[in-house]
Amino acid sequence: MAFMAIKPCCRILIHRRNSSFFAFPSPKCHHPPTNSPSSFRLNLTQNHKFCSFAPRILGFRGATDRTLKRFCAPNSNWAQSRVFTNTFNGSIVGRGVYVCALRNFSASVETHVNEKNFERVYVQGGMNVKPLVVERIDRDENIRRSDSDGSRREIDSENANIENSKGPVEVEELKIFRKEESAVEKEAWKLLQDAVVEYCGSPIGTVAANDPAEKQPLNYDQVFIRDFIPSALTFLLKGETEIVRNFLLHTLQLQSWEKTVDCYSPGQGLMPASFKVRTVPLDENKFEEVLDPDFGESAIGRVAPVDSGLWWIILLRTYGKITGDYTLQERVDVQTGIKLILNLCLSDGFDMFPSLLVTDGSCMIDRRMGIHGHPLEIQALFYSALRCSRELLSVDDGSQNLVSAINNRLSALSFHIREYYWVDMKKINEIYRYKTEEYSTDATNKFNIYPDQIPLWLVDWIPETGGYMIGNLQPAHMDFRFFALGNLWSIVSSLGTPKQNEAILNLIEAKWDDLVGRMPLKICYPALEYEEWRIITGSDPKNTPWSYHNGGSWPTLLWQFTLACMKMGRPELARKAVDLAEKRLPVDRWPEYYDTRNGRFVGKQARLYQTWSISGFLASKLLLENPEVASLLFWEEDYELLEICVCALRNSGRKKCSRGAAKSQILV
Repeated sequence: MAFMAIKPCCRILIHRRNSSFFAFPSPKCHHPPTNSPSSFRLNLTQNHKFCSFAPRILGFRGATDRTLKRFCAPNSNWAQSRVFTNTFNGSIVGRGVYVCALRNFSASVETHVNEKNFERVYVQGGMNVKPLVVERIDRDENIRRSDSDGSRREIDSENANIENSKGPVEVEELKIFRKEESAVEKEAWKLLQDAVVEYCGSPIGTVAANDPAEKQPLNYDQVFIRDFIPSALTFLLKGETEIVRNFLLHTLQLQSWEKTVDCYSPGQGLMPASFKVRTVPLDENKFEEVLDPDFGESAIGRVAPVDSGLWWIILLRTYGKITGDYTLQERVDVQTGIKLILNLCLSDGFDMFPSLLVTDGSCMIDRRMGIHGHPLEIQALFYSALRCSRELLSVDDGSQNLVSAINNRLSALSFHIREYYWVDMKKINEIYRYKTEEYSTDATNKFNIYPDQIPLWLVDWIPETGGYMIGNLQPAHMDFRFFALGNLWSIVSSLGTPKQNEAILNLIEAKWDDLVGRMPLKICYPALEYEEWRIITGSDPKNTPWSYHNGGSWPTLLWQFTLACMKMGRPELARKAVDLAEKRLPVDRWPEYYDTRNGRFVGKQARLYQTWSISGFLASKLLLENPEVASLLFWEEDYELLEICVCALRNSGRKKCSRGAAKSQILV
């Protein structure tokens, strides 16, 4: 069978947010074409036959020989990326066609916050096309950017698929210590490998749970972004980097998909909560593999996953730190993805505070639990993602405004959380004596918190030497519940001060029976009960008191607790928790969560062989064995941020800076 290279015969100028060509959705590609951060080339392999064009669709397909491994080509539907595998036609047996749509690298690269610029993508030269070129044109500067010699860069077509875009050949890798594994670790590692999902013959993620006895997997057979984070960390620490790289790139491409709920589309930078690899039958006994993402339109309550994009940025930094491969973060499409997420988070709104305003159920606690507003978990992940972005973004004239906006937001957010979310015995006593209805820029009780809001359980529960960040803060409302993930990431990211971070671990140690008990770690404490549970959760039968998100114990939090302990020089606390989990998890078949006040029972609706329970345990063990690697994953105090205050940049003297009026010493 003869083959020839099919080359596009069009010229495309794209300059809109949801760019389209002749009213068709912009082309996208599952397999990123190149390592180059500034240009790429389309590689199409196909024989002499074309399929006809579908109505309103511009694209083509081709026949294949079974000896071909993979090639990229525009699919018959440019609106969504598709990859074909397992094609069976007549007597042909084995792996068949891999077809994917061209990735659009020009999707709204907004390097200035709240300002517009765009990229042009050219496909030049008709059927004798030369390499595909990306030009970015900045409206404000009106500069056409090209290589320093004025010419456009070309990349060999052999680098035009994901197999050949695995970073530099020589990368200085970390030396990761691996001792002989115990029987439990070997079992956990095998279970994690069994949970791997493949797409086009390459690993792309892990399913949420992989219980062979489960007949109704619901959405636990999907790859969740937040669930994959401990799996990704484990694979990286084990030296298996391909799956993490594939995950980052494929989820990035899903970011640009059209997402609509009841004729309304959310922001362009939204990352999916999860995705599934589906096999779809085609004509002539052929099949195709399809990535089917869920942006919240299928989720319970139809809530967008705010944390997905933040976790993606955090994982991108982690990948570079552990592998030493920084070419991935320098790619044009990756830089674009970061900017889209940041523009979504940093967009102007009505809020008076630097914290992110979100709905209930938009993070790990994905059901109604009274966390709408400004939950600590989102703020801690937001702060971490901003600090990651400062390291990841390529600084140039076009990104200076964005970097400046990041620095200002980091400074304001750290002050806001440290000053207003922190409670210890001294702060609670101060709130107890608050005056209310204060109208002044110098008011002490800025949020008009009524002292009667202090719950009775807190008065006797808070230790003398510990403290924590409250769960939420809004006008006339403080959620005094302890939320583990937000407090742990406040430590890891240095959102809290060094003294506050130390006090959080002191609190966990002092209240070990309440927050750890028989299985680490309580997702929140205490549980909502009685009338409070009925009103706040809507009588949720899954979030009953001391179950699931309502005071349940989640083993996956173990790796985050370990990282926080290692940062603060308290690895013995982490080992104590890991030893506790190691005794129970394999016996209980690695459940998703535990119930009761002390985590004594396996959760009544917990899935068994839950992947992030498995990977959370493995990641904790590997982090404890490799403190030097762990030190790359957390942040120390950034004293420069403490000096940044946007108030100093304004000429108006009408309002005094709130930092000067703050009573607490937050800069220690």
